[in-house]
Amino acid sequence: MSLWDAVAGLTVKVDGYALQRRESKTPSDWTRVTTTVVLDGDGARGEGEDVTYDAAMHDGVPNDLMLAGTWSVDDLSHRLDEEESLAEGFRRWAFESAALDLALRQNEVGFGEAFEREERPVRFVVSTRAEPERWLEVAPQLEFKLDAEKDWDRELLARLRALDRVRVVDLKAYYRGTSVDLAPDPELYRAIVEELPDVVIEDAWLEDGLREALAGAEDRLSFDGPIHSLADLDALPLEPRWLNIKPSRFGTVRELLGTSEACEERGIRMYGGGQYELGPGRPQIQRLASAFYPEGPNDVAPAAYNEGEPREGLPQSPLPPRTEPGLS
Repeated sequence: MSLWDAVAGLTVKVDGYALQRRESKTPSDWTRVTTTVVLDGDGARGEGEDVTYDAAMHDGVPNDLMLAGTWSVDDLSHRLDEEESLAEGFRRWAFESAALDLALRQNEVGFGEAFEREERPVRFVVSTRAEPERWLEVAPQLEFKLDAEKDWDRELLARLRALDRVRVVDLKAYYRGTSVDLAPDPELYRAIVEELPDVVIEDAWLEDGLREALAGAEDRLSFDGPIHSLADLDALPLEPRWLNIKPSRFGTVRELLGTSEACEERGIRMYGGGQYELGPGRPQIQRLASAFYPEGPNDVAPAAYNEGEPREGLPQSPLPPRTEPGLS
C-alpha cells in the first residue's frame, strides 16, 4: 500500500470553513502575511496555512468555496482540483493540509499512526544570515543552515568549518527577483566545496560550467526551489542524494507523499524546510519531519527563532514528538 493509499480513503465531514489572516513584522523589517484555512465539521476543526509570499494576494483567498459534505480525503482533493482559484500550490496546500488535519482528527488518528510509523524526536537547524557565533553564545549545541552570500571568502569559510555547526549551505540559485537571489559563481561554489567538506549544498546551479565547480561534492547536492513534484525531481540533470521537502510547494498531499515515497525507495535523504509560517504550518512541517525524516538537518526550528535576536530560553533540538490526532 502506498503512503497516499494510507490516508486517501479516510472519511472527512466538512460543515464549512473560515479564514484567519496573520501578520508579523520580521527583524529585517519585512511584514510576513499568511492565511490560515480552518475547516470545521462534526465538532472538530482542521487547519492549513497559505504561505504565499505576496502579501497582496492574501486579500484574494476564496471564502465561498462549496466544500460542505461528507467525503473521502481523495474525493475532496479531486473536488479542489475543480477550483481555478487554488491553482497556485501554496494556496492549494492550505486547503489540502486542513482537510487531512480534519480527517485525522475526526477519525482519531495521529499523523504517524496513519502510516504505521513512530513519530520520533525532530532534530532541527536554525536558518540564519546572522553570524552563527551570536547564537552559539546562548545555545552552544545549535546547528545551522546558512544562506551563502557573494562576499564569502575562504577565510570566512575556514572560520565556519572550525565551528563545526553548519550543516547546510543554501546557494539560492533558483530564485529570481527576490531579496535573497544569489548569482551563480564558480569560485564561490568551489570554495564552499573545498572549505566546507561535510555540509549539504542546496540549490546549486548546474549549467554554464557550474557543475564542474562542484566536482567531488555530488553526494552532498540537494534541491529545494525547483522541486514541486516527483516529475520535477525526475527532470533534474542528476539524481541528488538529498532533498529539502517543503510541503506547501507540492500543493497536494498526494504529490507530497508520492515524492517522499520515491525518495525513500531511491535512497535520497530528506529534510524539512520552512517558509516563515506564522500559524499551523510550522507545527505541521515539524510533524511531517517527525514521521519521515526526524534525523535530517531539518529547517523547521520553532517560530520563536524568527522573532528576534539570539537569546536564551528558546526550545532546543530535538523537539519532542507528538502523538495526538491530526497533522497540526
